[in-house]
Amino acid sequence: MKAHLKQIRISPKKVNVVAGLVRGKEVIKALDMLKFMPKKAAGHLYKVIHSAAANAETNDKQKRENLRIKEIVVNKGLFLKRFLPSTRGRALPLHKPTTHISVTLEKK
Repeated sequence: MKAHLKQIRISPKKVNVVAGLVRGKEVIKALDMLKFMPKKAAGHLYKVIHSAAANAETNDKQKRENLRIKEIVVNKGLFLKRFLPSTRGRALPLHKPTTHISVTLEKK
């Protein structure tokens, strides 16, 4: 009853704020909360939790009503390294972060 989403182009700090709101909640309530939340991270978390619930239904024959979120782990991924042109022929580095999300579900 797990699902992973890797290399998302959003900062882990921003995802962790939204993940904190749904940790420990029932799957149906968490999905309802995320559906109407005006954050970019909410869409990504919705996708992972929905996938984990589908995995539980398909592989472990669980019902979605009996599941709750055991843990959500948000880790740093690789940085996309880009450069910004600057004065006098220089280049300033830009680091664009990526994120890995892992969701684990359990029975109530």
